[in-house]
Amino acid sequence: AWQDGSDGATAYGAALARLDAVVERLNQPTPRPAPGAPDPVVFQASETEAGFAAIVGRAKDYIAAGDIFQVVPSQRFSAPFAGESFAFYRSLRRTNPSPFLFHMNFGDFQLAGSSPEILVRLRDGELTIRPLAGTRPRGKTPEEDQALEAELLADPKERAEHLMLVDLGRNDVGRVAEPASVKVTKSFFVERYSHVMHLVSNVTGKARPDLHPVDILLAALPAGTLSGAPKVRAMEIIDELEPVKRGVGYAGAAGYISSGGEIDACIVLRTALFKDGMMHVQAGAGVVADSDPKAEYEETLHKSRALKAAAEEAWRFG
Repeated sequence: AWQDGSDGATAYGAALARLDAVVERLNQPTPRPAPGAPDPVVFQASETEAGFAAIVGRAKDYIAAGDIFQVVPSQRFSAPFAGESFAFYRSLRRTNPSPFLFHMNFGDFQLAGSSPEILVRLRDGELTIRPLAGTRPRGKTPEEDQALEAELLADPKERAEHLMLVDLGRNDVGRVAEPASVKVTKSFFVERYSHVMHLVSNVTGKARPDLHPVDILLAALPAGTLSGAPKVRAMEIIDELEPVKRGVGYAGAAGYISSGGEIDACIVLRTALFKDGMMHVQAGAGVVADSDPKAEYEETLHKSRALKAAAEEAWRFG
């Protein structure tokens, strides 16, 4: 059913016309970035380091009490932004190229993101999710970068957290996959992005043919890597601990469901929300029993830096 009362053929034709218009715009030359120095952006965090440490401490209390195994608290970074959100998006594409790049204009607010993480993918009947859990900043030299990768791969806290979320991912896929089809096809490898590197695994399964793609998409939400385990209790604790609502700018889904039933959707992270002359970025860190509050706080800073850098360069693309 379509809200305007049109039939499927009319809606399909309108969609093709929109795609043709996008292709025409993409074929037009784009102006070169303007030269000059970056325009400084100062983020105001929703938490001080001490405040975030208190959140981590309370999360660890819940873990010690047996409520949860892991939880992902986050904080928001905000700054005035007078430019165009699409200029920021063009800057972000260069600053932090990622598997999923998107700009969405909702009228009174906009989203621009460069997400590294699949929420769920469905192609030719095969489901895929790719938990990203475990983070290090990028090194300043190739040698430092390799050392940080080795440290990440050897860190027992990061490995334990990642394994928990791989198990959670297997459970999520198993809810919508045919019996005995769920597999971890690749595990504990490192992917590099402009400002951080992540520990990654692949979980696949054969989708049940009786399910609609929307059912499959909803079964993946919320992502375990942005909530915790068990999910429901972790979400309740997040709602208690975080001072601001996550909203559409963090931890949701961006992507598409094709007319043939395929899904390609990412988790909304490394994303900026633009509204009323402000930009807002949210970043989190996975907390387990032996988490170091300072390290978790610094992880949120590392994850937000690519967005800050893109904002500082956005004026070149306006």
